[in-house]
Amino acid sequence: MRIIVSGGGTGGHIYPAMALIKRLKERDMIEDVLYVGTENGLESKIVTREGIAFETIKISGFKRKLTFENIKVMNMFLSSIGRSKKIIKKFNPDIVVGTGGYVSSAVVYAAHQLRIPTVIHEQNTIAGVTNKFLGHFVDKIAIAFKQAANQFSEKKKIVFTGNPRAQEAAAIKVNDRLKDFDLDPDKSTVLIFGGSRGAEPINKAVIGSLEDFSKSDFQLLFVTGRVHYDGVIKRIDPKYLDLSNISVQPYIDNMPEILPDLKLIVGRSGATSIAEITALGIPAIFIPSPYVTHDHQTINARSVAENGAARVIPESELTANKLFDNVSEILTDQQIQKDMSDASKEIGVPDASDKLIEVLTGLVKK
Repeated sequence: MRIIVSGGGTGGHIYPAMALIKRLKERDMIEDVLYVGTENGLESKIVTREGIAFETIKISGFKRKLTFENIKVMNMFLSSIGRSKKIIKKFNPDIVVGTGGYVSSAVVYAAHQLRIPTVIHEQNTIAGVTNKFLGHFVDKIAIAFKQAANQFSEKKKIVFTGNPRAQEAAAIKVNDRLKDFDLDPDKSTVLIFGGSRGAEPINKAVIGSLEDFSKSDFQLLFVTGRVHYDGVIKRIDPKYLDLSNISVQPYIDNMPEILPDLKLIVGRSGATSIAEITALGIPAIFIPSPYVTHDHQTINARSVAENGAARVIPESELTANKLFDNVSEILTDQQIQKDMSDASKEIGVPDASDKLIEVLTGLVKK
């Protein structure tokens, strides 16, 4: 098939799109693919780095308050629909897929007007503004959390597929990559990180619990985030940096590779992280970011915790003692680990890309 994909702004919108494209290529189902994003968005770096054809439109998101700025944004949106139509007519796709972010609003809406089959993919429990808008016009709405179904009024369009990143993660095997961080691959290991940029409240709690971690039988891989690393190192007693069971890193490239080597993950509860973790059945402790729209990370985390696959510690309640006690309770009890792992696998979708591809081919055949 010839396919246009659009999504941008954050990795949570872009990486599922990239995972879908990768799987389509693996199955030899693509004649050609075009990604439409913005010139200055994160997608411009990620997509072009992978050698995928990339076109841009000029668009920005609406302000949540009524302002004069929104008039300019509306004019830009209308103009971007015209630009999107030109791109679509030239490429002549069989189907157009939107994965969220305001850039996809113009592209998918333009495709709808041109009577080309359209699909949106919603990664979170709480749908974004763009997908809520597009839900009225697209042919199918693919969701990654079953709870997201209540976010859309046209129920007949909804299909549960999971997040394509899950299938990528599910294919990763144990690879002893812990050796790269001077840790023993045969020992139980917990990864603690605060997302791609790190999170100071999480870093503070870890620093305060290093004395306890130093005495434990399990290993700690602590990822601070690049912008926080130098400051964190200055606050850590040097004696902890020389221990064989503690490794402090600024960032880990291609982090999914290390997931199968872990017994527990502590971190934020973004949609991509949850998709990867549950695909592999890894127990988790989520500390949702309170700074995201509609507090969707808390709702994401609770949906996993309700199944027994994770625990949730609100950032406002996070302390060094609470962090270590929860980690220790899980890693020193194999039955708790097994129960959480089994529950995680139950809600994981290791064939998410294939499920989404089935939706696409169904529309293309029509």
